[in-house]
Amino acid sequence: MSTPETTATAGAQPVVASNLRTYLFLAVAVLLAFATLYALFFAPQTVLHELAHDGRHLFGAPCH
Repeated sequence: MSTPETTATAGAQPVVASNLRTYLFLAVAVLLAFATLYALFFAPQTVLHELAHDGRHLFGAPCH
């Protein structure tokens, strides 16, 4: 049988891991959003063109 002490500590560990995973996911999402906004508003147009061009090659779509 488990005692209340072992049950409480075993139950708390997945919650901490879940919160850490959630915060990490949110941080990556925010960084990706800022990178997208930077690319749309401040990057030179040639950079955006090259990213789109390379993306077409990445997915196997023909271009030119």
